[in-house]
Amino acid sequence: MPPKKPAAAEKKQLLGRPGNNLKIGIVGVPNVGKSSFFNALSETDLGKVANFPYATINPEEARIPVPDPRYDWLCEAYRPSSGRIPAFLTCIDIAGLTAGASTGAGLGNAFLSHVRAVDGILQMVRAFDDPEVTHVEGDVDPVRDMGIISTELRLKDIEWVQKHLHTIKGGRALNNSSLADKAKKEEIATVEKVLKCIAEDNKDVRHGDWTSKDIEVINSMTLLTAKPITYLVNLSEKDYIRKKNKWLAKIKAWIDTNNPGDSLIPFSVALEERLGRMTPEEKAAEEKSIGATSALGRITTAGYASLDLIRYFTAGPNEVRAWTIRKGTKAPQAAGVIHSDFENKFVCGEIMSLADLQEHGTEAAVKAAGKLRQQGKPYEMVDGDIAHWKAGG
Repeated sequence: MPPKKPAAAEKKQLLGRPGNNLKIGIVGVPNVGKSSFFNALSETDLGKVANFPYATINPEEARIPVPDPRYDWLCEAYRPSSGRIPAFLTCIDIAGLTAGASTGAGLGNAFLSHVRAVDGILQMVRAFDDPEVTHVEGDVDPVRDMGIISTELRLKDIEWVQKHLHTIKGGRALNNSSLADKAKKEEIATVEKVLKCIAEDNKDVRHGDWTSKDIEVINSMTLLTAKPITYLVNLSEKDYIRKKNKWLAKIKAWIDTNNPGDSLIPFSVALEERLGRMTPEEKAAEEKSIGATSALGRITTAGYASLDLIRYFTAGPNEVRAWTIRKGTKAPQAAGVIHSDFENKFVCGEIMSLADLQEHGTEAAVKAAGKLRQQGKPYEMVDGDIAHWKAGG
């Protein structure tokens, strides 16, 4: 008898809302530069910039192109006649949060509902002094501000989880013979585990140890602390250029203690605004002169990746396009992003890698070299795949 194949490891479900059209929100206490950053990122003036709290009330939304040298190379190689469409990240400018937001202080209830509606968070803190820009807490202390936001998000999650637990427990005793009751018991056990994580262990849900069944329950609750966070530190232009600031080490230490593994990106809104007013040639010359570059592309890429988003490409003489999918997406569902018929009548995908195309020069040469792969329904898409789909009539 041949030896048994080892059992395949369980593929853990992803935290968060399923789908490809995910959104990321800019979050922070008032007057840390969120709207100015949003305007620089989106190259618009949608975000209302003012030197007082709650200048932003209703969220503004913009689609930000995600920079990708692979996409740029494909555009140069194919020189499409009608379309060049990169991947996009949908970004939301959300009103500032203050201490007590979880109980309705300030714009608390509206703020938290707006955070609940996004899939990931760019949490922005201010690490520069400027007497002309007031701070809602009276002085600049980014570590304190991070603690305020973390506390308010956890407190609101605790409230929601407790309400959910009360609802699902109900008043009826559960028995062991009913499949529905067994499922309900499992759900209750998961919700109690979530409550312990945030209320007793003081951990964000995204850093808990969950099974796929747990994650199904967690995703149904759309919890604030289950959303991925990328921390953005708004420095003065001077500090960003010289790569020094008295708060950076303390901010990093706070993240390592409270939310280990979360990303930290220092940047300067003041510099981004100044570079944004320049032509591409002037911007390149200025970046070379000061020895520092814009961080907007890095921030967009980090936000996109934090949502577990990847992209594949379709390329031809008419159009080069990046299609956004989530990690773990199978070929039929990836094809369905283009059109539902491609998924429903899926036959196969012809897949090649960018490296093979760059090495051999043309699709025909890739095929002649045996590097063009036909993949069926079980195929899991790899970030950067170049695909041509075949579907039934």
